[in-house]
Amino acid sequence: MSTAVETAVAPVTFTLGAVKELLKLKDQQELGEDFGLRVGVEGGGCSGMNYILGFDQKKDGDQEFVIDGIKTYMHKAHGLYLAGMQIDFQDGLNARGFTFNNPNAASTCGCGTSFSV
Repeated sequence: MSTAVETAVAPVTFTLGAVKELLKLKDQQELGEDFGLRVGVEGGGCSGMNYILGFDQKKDGDQEFVIDGIKTYMHKAHGLYLAGMQIDFQDGLNARGFTFNNPNAASTCGCGTSFSV
């Protein structure tokens, strides 16, 4: 079984705030070394597609990246929708949570977790 990590440039980036929050969440969940952060899309939401962000094990068809020290899994087909996206974590008075700055999105919903292309 090969454990080689792909050397391609990751299609998404994380802000410092997102990295800190993701590392904190991973530590709180006490996940094994075979878990990584899954970033992707799925059909649904008020604008047509929802973002996926959560810890998971690697699946068939996944690419693996290490982004700012965080092992990240993304299905190969999702790169088309996510290329150039920046994931941030907001912890302010007006908003708290992960935000997605996706240059490929033609429109987004008010909650920021759904988009169309």
